[in-house]
Amino acid sequence: MSFTLATWNINSVRLRSPLVQKFLIDHAPDVLCLQECKSPVDKIPLADFAALGYGHMVARGQKGYNGVAILSRLPIEDAGHIDWCQKGDARHVAAKLSNGVTVHNCYVPAGGDIPDRTLNDKFGHKLDYVEEMRTLFRDSRPEKAILVGDLNIAPREDDVWNHKALLKVVSHTPVEVEAFEAAREAGGWVDVTRQDIPQGQLYSWWSYRSPDWDAADKGRRLDHIWASADIGNAGHSSTVLRHVRGWEQPSDHAPVLASFDL
Repeated sequence: MSFTLATWNINSVRLRSPLVQKFLIDHAPDVLCLQECKSPVDKIPLADFAALGYGHMVARGQKGYNGVAILSRLPIEDAGHIDWCQKGDARHVAAKLSNGVTVHNCYVPAGGDIPDRTLNDKFGHKLDYVEEMRTLFRDSRPEKAILVGDLNIAPREDDVWNHKALLKVVSHTPVEVEAFEAAREAGGWVDVTRQDIPQGQLYSWWSYRSPDWDAADKGRRLDHIWASADIGNAGHSSTVLRHVRGWEQPSDHAPVLASFDL
């Protein structure tokens, strides 16, 4: 079974339903994982996506905040969710494909602006969330699984536009990167994107604050596709669709894609 999977922080699935539809028409992934849907599940415009062949969905939602959804043109089963940090946030949902692969869709907290948990509860929440991920993966090593989402950490020096300038900026601080890599390694996860694109600057997010994001190109790779070690070599053809960031009224994230042969 071969399939293509995409992950995209959409920053309001209802507001940007036309962009999701355009993406599905233009790029036609078999599975699309969305984060920051900002919608209760029953308000997600599934009919718009079903009309394009994406009638299968599992999701967890909240009004105005967070929210994760997995859309698919392949049959999927709801595989539950994890309430990391026990805050009741809609930040994780899982779906199982007919080939037995479980897809985990995650939205890690952004962490606010101050990289100090004593001064910023949001940063503490982020670190706790990633630590709980590490503990789970250590205690229950994933098999036949794919984890994707806006993980809100750019781990490598070439995952940001300026490594030295961002060492004290949330998303690239050493404490976050260390926690991120500890979680990934605890589960034996393969970074599929960097397995396919091992060298060079690579970003999936550009701030709304930049008056000309494309020319300034001050990006970060915050969106990730991981595969468990047993299927890590099945992933290929990774790409970041940078041009989507330039669509009208876009999300500040671009979709990330990979294909799998399983």
